[in-house]
Amino acid sequence: MSADDGASDGSGWFAPRDASPDAVLVRRTMNEIAPVADKVTSYFYALLFVRHPELRPLFPAAMDTQRDRLFRALLTAAEHIDHPTVLVPYLKNLGQGHRKYGTRSEHYPAVGECLIGALSQYADAVWDERTEAAWIRAYTTISQVMIDAAAVDELRAPAWWHAEVVAHDLRTSDVAVVTVRPDQPYPFLAGQYTSVETPWWPRVWRHYSFASAPRPDGLLTFHVKAVPAGWVSHALVHRARPGDIIRLGPPTGSMTVDHTTSSGLLCLGGGTGIAPIKALIEDIAEHGRRRPVEVFYGARTDHDLYDIDTMLRLQRAHPWLAVRPVVEQQAQAQLPDALRGYGPWNEYDAYLSGPPGMIRSGVHAVLAAGIPAERIRHDAVEELMAPTS
Repeated sequence: MSADDGASDGSGWFAPRDASPDAVLVRRTMNEIAPVADKVTSYFYALLFVRHPELRPLFPAAMDTQRDRLFRALLTAAEHIDHPTVLVPYLKNLGQGHRKYGTRSEHYPAVGECLIGALSQYADAVWDERTEAAWIRAYTTISQVMIDAAAVDELRAPAWWHAEVVAHDLRTSDVAVVTVRPDQPYPFLAGQYTSVETPWWPRVWRHYSFASAPRPDGLLTFHVKAVPAGWVSHALVHRARPGDIIRLGPPTGSMTVDHTTSSGLLCLGGGTGIAPIKALIEDIAEHGRRRPVEVFYGARTDHDLYDIDTMLRLQRAHPWLAVRPVVEQQAQAQLPDALRGYGPWNEYDAYLSGPPGMIRSGVHAVLAAGIPAERIRHDAVEELMAPTS
């Protein structure tokens, strides 16, 4: 960004010209604390647990991942503080999702108090009365949106669902297809995801996409890859068995099909990211409208194409579906590169699911292929900022 793009605060950092005064102060604070993010978040939790020990049971025993998630949420909110069309849906999802932790409206002031305390401690070079007032206003707005969303959600859905594991299919040494039966109806849309907690790691939740469209029998299926240091993923792949009970948070995500249009779908699924792509295909088939669907299924090796047989069966059953495996070791190219040999894509909607790096490069590739940003769908913003576990 050049000096012509915004206004400098004297520290070499430039704010966009159309930013509100509060947004300028909030983003300047975030810029100041970014190099010491770990220290800020550790100090925040130290303040919270010392001043409000009654809140400690709401958090997992091991706080490493939780600390990272807090700072990512702050970054996301700060980035979009002037863009309510992005920020409000994000905060509503957070507010609804926090119900599963036992969060109540009376907890928010304590969090805000300790947040301000941590920021003022580590952003002292830019902290003043105006900055504190801006943060108080910002946090008041953020927390109220979350509180209101939780209150509305409480009237229509439980904070969580219990679900019994009814099938566990180990496809590779580190990938399992897990099918569960919720204890009560679980409404969701193909392409969405949920959070999962296992009995072995209480209060530790991780996100997984639904691997099928809603089924008449109410069963839900997830594709889970055990990742290094992934407590929940390792438990689901290597420990879970039929009869075990897990907990599910509410469904969320906007990577769903618009059935009011007849646009084709260009789908990029990397690794277990093929799960929601499979759900989208089933959803289109159930709606009975013939529209072209092109799926690029990426993996590092042939062995990692753990669901290729299912995808090829779907291709045989539906003439409007094309499935193209992309194996990096054979093609010596990454999944998004495969798009260049096909197309044109300008009449398609793009759907991307997989590792954060793949999604980021995939977005660039489909933009370059002529698909406008408003017709590109992928997992939530905050999920792109860290690997799942």
